Parts: sequence; C-alpha cells; structure tokens
Amino acid sequence: MATYVAFLRAINLGAKRKFPKDAIVAATEAAGFDDVATHINTGNVRLGTTMRSRTRIESALEQAYLADRGFEVPTIVYSQAELREVHQHAQTHRHDGQHYVALLRDEPSEEGLALLRERGQPGERFEVGGRAVHLLVSSDGIHGTKITNPLLERCLGTTSTWRAPTVVAALVEKWC
Repeated sequence: MATYVAFLRAINLGAKRKFPKDAIVAATEAAGFDDVATHINTGNVRLGTTMRSRTRIESALEQAYLADRGFEVPTIVYSQAELREVHQHAQTHRHDGQHYVALLRDEPSEEGLALLRERGQPGERFEVGGRAVHLLVSSDGIHGTKITNPLLERCLGTTSTWRAPTVVAALVEKWC
C-alpha cells in the first residue's frame, strides 16, 4: 500500500463550503482509503491505497467528497516523494518577501508559464518545480499581487491550490 497526500481546494471558505476534518476523514475512508489523517482544517489529507493511478485516486476522492458534501471539491494528489521534492525546491527560493506554493494537478506547459509570467507585477517571481509553482512576492505579500488561483488556473490550464511553504514543510515532516 502506498501513501499519498491529497490537497482539497476551496473548502471551509464561507458558510456554504464547510468540510470539517472529521467529515473529510469519514468520506475518505468511505471511499475505500486507509490510514487517513488530516492536518489543520484547510484540506490536507494523508491516505493509503493500493491504487497506483493518481488520476484514479483524485477522481475517487472528488466523487466521494461531492456525494458527502453536495458540492465539488477539486482535489490534487501528490506522492510522498513528489511532496518532498516540492519542499526541497521551496527551500532553494529564500528571499525577503512572501513565498506561496501553487500545487498543480498537471505539470505546467511553457506556454502557460509564459502567460502567467506576463501577468506578474514588478517584485513578483515564479519558480517552477514539477507540479508546483512557487510565487515569490515583495513584502506587500499576497494582498499586493494580482495573481489569484483562478488566474493561475486559466493561464496554466490545470487545477491548483495554494499552500504556504511552512505547511508543505510540516506535512513532509509529519507524513513523508
């Protein structure tokens, strides 16, 4: 059995998209996954499965979450090795501003990255490592950027969700 980490997008935002940790665990277990655990209430889920296809795992989770919650929960799955790589890549991009990690369902194309970089503002830099884009911004932080998750998804043509590098580091330490 392999262990994976799933990242749920757009949960616990507002009154209509609530998905508490215990409900996430129950829905994930009901979908046939084992050794399920969560980390903070922002949609970080460890699970075990004999499935080897990331696409099948994502589909099974999304179907289970839709059935449980009544709304779609886009889900992005990483192997432990992939998550360690994201963490290692994040450590190479230290700077004085803010750092955010966009976890992607699919690797970005060069064309998509070019579109994204065209949208960047002065003081913003994008670094790519596999299925992750690291957004490095000036001290104004995320509130000073026009790079949003919907914009990133339109440019790159794939589902994404954001995490802080500190969360990625905590998950690697805890689960990988």
